[in-house]
Amino acid sequence: MVKKSKKRIFISSIILFALIYIAVILWHTYKPLPEGISFEGNIHKTDTVEFITDLTYAQDQEGTGMVHENFIFDKVNEMIDEAENFVVVDFFLFDGYYDENEDFPKIADNLSTTLSNKKKENPNMPVVFITDPLNRGYGSYENEWFKKMRDAGVEIVYTDLDPLRDSTPIYSGIYRIFFQWFDIGGKGWIANAMASDAPKMTIASYMTLLNVKANHRKAVITEKEAMVTSSNPHDASGFHGNIALTVTGPIINDILKSEEVVSLFSGGPKLPRIKVEEIDGEYEVQYLTEKKILDKLLVDLAGTKEGDKIWLGMFFVAKRDIVNALIDAANRGVDVNLILDPNENSFGQDKSGLPNRPVVQEMVEDTKGKMNIRWYNTVIGQYHTKAIWIQSDEYTIISSGSANYTERTLDNYNLENNLRVIAPNDSELVSAMEAYFERLWNNEDAMYTLDLEDYQDRFTWWQRWIYSLQKVLKVTTY
Repeated sequence: MVKKSKKRIFISSIILFALIYIAVILWHTYKPLPEGISFEGNIHKTDTVEFITDLTYAQDQEGTGMVHENFIFDKVNEMIDEAENFVVVDFFLFDGYYDENEDFPKIADNLSTTLSNKKKENPNMPVVFITDPLNRGYGSYENEWFKKMRDAGVEIVYTDLDPLRDSTPIYSGIYRIFFQWFDIGGKGWIANAMASDAPKMTIASYMTLLNVKANHRKAVITEKEAMVTSSNPHDASGFHGNIALTVTGPIINDILKSEEVVSLFSGGPKLPRIKVEEIDGEYEVQYLTEKKILDKLLVDLAGTKEGDKIWLGMFFVAKRDIVNALIDAANRGVDVNLILDPNENSFGQDKSGLPNRPVVQEMVEDTKGKMNIRWYNTVIGQYHTKAIWIQSDEYTIISSGSANYTERTLDNYNLENNLRVIAPNDSELVSAMEAYFERLWNNEDAMYTLDLEDYQDRFTWWQRWIYSLQKVLKVTTY
């Protein structure tokens, strides 16, 4: 009788824990988001949209004659120097730690110095830096670049990720029941996963890190103009391929409104606004965040017809809705051209080719080869661009920013931001973007891209199997 009672208690306890575990998973996967997250701004007109790129490339496939064209953070520092009323920046990854034996540009030091000097010279000017808690080891330390800015008076806002939904349900259920209550204070003692010379982390900080989500946005806003980019001010990212768009006009207030939401729920300040009237201009521009990026993109892709053209430059492609939309477009006669990162390396570490390799295999098979795909020749760094260019007879739609095409970035888990631009086909912006893609696609003056087979010949069944398992379990880093 006692044994039966103990067994009943044990089984009841297991069932109770399972119910609590499932309930916690469901709540943190689908809980309401803070008001203002997943933002769709109004469409505004402007005459000014500037296209800026970073490129690292070689003269051949072996890496001979490396060239680095870095323009994005030159523009960022210029924007900050020219600001007169305020500066607001939001960047995901910001530090100068790395293990690779490369002479990377000192992006973090230069930007932190520029912001510090701006605040020292203008002590009453709002200078706000919103960032991801990854940059303080989730509470384990303060890195030297943020300390320099804080000492100068720059307001640092570490994003509170807790109100956001959890993207790894199997782990998040355990994390929410047990690990989130651990004290994340104290001195770190575990090697930092980002780089060996980075400050050490605590166990509790690692538990938070494994509950993978982020403020992945990348923006710079002043009263004069705003930038949305795929680039991080991170030294080891200095040789990545990236894109940035800058805009002027009323859309600046939409970007500030969206950033203010993150600042306020993270304990930061209200943000300023600019006084500006709606104007006429050749470009229509719209600011989108989180799932609104996906919603608009799917509408734009569904509207393509035979004879239209799509260019895509992307680091990660895995979001099922977008993959299907691209396959459908190619099958109905749209000219679909993809330049993708081969997912071969990450900051000096070998990668498995996921997710792009199995997704590309599927796209090739499902379109019977109608989709045109080339790999970026990533001798150093990554092809970190996140941009699509959709051209019809009448106009071109561009969507570019921080968002990879994955569930974590587009299903309201991460914080993400993109600019959506509708431009005349004969505009300077469209000409610049077309020249950029043609240059890379045709290897006009260097070995920018490689044939599909150069990496896809290495595709194996286990990559598809692991990718499929990851999709089901939602245990990925992308």
